[in-house]
Amino acid sequence: MILTAHQPCYLPWLGLFHKIAISDLFCYFDIVQYQKKDFNNRNKIKTINGEIWLSVPVESKNHLSKNVSQIPIIKNNWVNKHIKSIEINYRKAAYFENYFEDISRLLNVNSNDNLGKLNLSLLKYFLNVLSIETPIVLASDYNFIGEKSNLVLDMCKKLKATKYIFGANGLNYADTRSFKKNNIKIHFQDYRHPTYRQLNGCFLPYMSVIDLLFNEGQNSKNIILKNNIKKNQI
Repeated sequence: MILTAHQPCYLPWLGLFHKIAISDLFCYFDIVQYQKKDFNNRNKIKTINGEIWLSVPVESKNHLSKNVSQIPIIKNNWVNKHIKSIEINYRKAAYFENYFEDISRLLNVNSNDNLGKLNLSLLKYFLNVLSIETPIVLASDYNFIGEKSNLVLDMCKKLKATKYIFGANGLNYADTRSFKKNNIKIHFQDYRHPTYRQLNGCFLPYMSVIDLLFNEGQNSKNIILKNNIKKNQI
C-alpha cells in the first residue's frame, strides 16, 4: 500500500495533487505545528502584474504550542478580498464559471472556522473536481509518535504502508535505513512542473491549483500527471 501525507495548505500547488494521485492512501497531517509565512494559510495566484499572495488572517499568538487545526481564523473581510482578487484575475479564463461559485461558497462557509477545517474542505473539493479518488485519513484520529523521520515511520507502521512518498524536502531528514529495516520502500517526489495555458503574459509556475483549473478545466488532472512518475513506477 502506497501512503503519502502532507500538512494542511491553503489553495495548494500542483505537486501535492500529483503526490496524492499516485498514492493508495493520503494522510492529512493536521497535527503539525503552525508555521508563520508558510503555505498553511497562504498561496499564490497570477495577476496582470505577476504573482500575488492570498493570505488567510489567523490568530497566531502562542502558535508554537498549537498545531494547524488549533489555529483560529480571524473574523474580518478577508473572504471578500480573496473572492474579489480571484474574480478580477480569472474571470476571463476559459473555465472560470465552472469553479468560481463553488470556491466562493466554500470560502464563505468555512471563513470562521479553524485553519485545518478550511483547508480540508477546499482540498476535498479540488480532489473531487480533479477526479482523484485516493482515500483520506486524518492524523489527528491516530496516535502517531516520534519526531521527523521517526514520526513518519510510525505513521507508516500504524497505517500498514509498504511504500511511502516523501516530498522533496524529505531528503533533508528521512532516515532511509530505518525504513529499509522495516521493509518500507520510500520514494522522494521530484515533481516536474508542467506548463499550461495562462492569462496575462509569460508562464509562471508554482501557482495555486485554481490557476490551472480556471485555465484548463477538465484537462487539469492530465496536466498535473504529465511527465511525472506514475503509481506503478513507485
